[in-house]
Amino acid sequence: MNAERWILRAVRRALTVCALVAGLAAGAAAQGFAGLGTEAEGFALPDPDRTLEFPRDHGAHPAFRIEWWYLTANLEGADGRQYGVQWTLFRSALAPGAKEGWTSPQVWIGHVGLTTPDAHFHGERMARGGIGQAGVALDPFRAWIDEWEMTAEGQGAPPEADALDRLRLSATTPRIGYDLTLRAEGPLVFHGRDGYSVKSEDGQASHYYSQPFYRAEGTLALPGGDVGVTGRAWLDREWSSQPLSESQSGWDWISLHLEDGAKLMAFRLRDRDGPPFLSGTWIAPDGTATPMHGPDIAMTPRGTARVAGRTVPVAWRVEAPARDLDVTLRARNPDAWMDLNFAYWEGPVAVSGTHTGAGYLEMTGY
Repeated sequence: MNAERWILRAVRRALTVCALVAGLAAGAAAQGFAGLGTEAEGFALPDPDRTLEFPRDHGAHPAFRIEWWYLTANLEGADGRQYGVQWTLFRSALAPGAKEGWTSPQVWIGHVGLTTPDAHFHGERMARGGIGQAGVALDPFRAWIDEWEMTAEGQGAPPEADALDRLRLSATTPRIGYDLTLRAEGPLVFHGRDGYSVKSEDGQASHYYSQPFYRAEGTLALPGGDVGVTGRAWLDREWSSQPLSESQSGWDWISLHLEDGAKLMAFRLRDRDGPPFLSGTWIAPDGTATPMHGPDIAMTPRGTARVAGRTVPVAWRVEAPARDLDVTLRARNPDAWMDLNFAYWEGPVAVSGTHTGAGYLEMTGY
């Protein structure tokens, strides 16, 4: 690498970090996990009457403050072991709007995780928007930060296929990597009211939809060698400007693949001043979505572990009486802590009880 290229890369990374630090400093007094309870003055707010449109809404929404493309996968290896994979691209705006070049107010953050029964690996990338280092493009769909990519593979897809129906997912860190193909076997699913998902009694909300029907296949690159894997994956798409109320300190979120073909998404937002706010979506095998609120769904911690110096609930009872669902979730590896700039727990879980299956659990604010 010549001196000019080295200096350019150093400057780029320095400005990227400065942009991120500026964003964190602006939210230093923020309430809620990662400042997501701060005021959103100047940014767009979710609209309950807005109709989501595709492929447009697969792309970025720079008028909003926060957004993510969030994929989790429950995988079984050719070695008979259970694995979990996470790939996330976050967009966080220092100010609303998109600009090209170094004046862009958009900050991009990438997270990857890979969980085995006895180890958890994670990595992080940061980038400034407007310079091509990270972003989301349409026609064809591509989400990326450096060489970490989620890209559409359109060859062989029917003309009516959604842009997210056939994807390739890849990422590497110094210790691990993965390369997966994803094929959707069901439709996109909207959460809440046609994709308008309420997050608190005060009315905070996001636009939120998922593609929970992926079949996944590919290869994990592990310290002990490559392992072929197959399984199921779930992609969440969400954007907002103030998704938490000021008194909400974090959330417990689940996505479950049940053996009868049904699926469940649910979240529990913890409030310092009162009971948690619960919401979810029951997804039938054909993709029919039924919103769930309050008494429709219960999530109760049933066991904890000491993780990264914190006490974290890694076993849960989940109940949905109208669906005859009463299950226990247990972390496949309790040590799945993402020790990154915004630290949180994220890992695969096994499902037992009235239903069996597998899923993912995310917990923030602990």
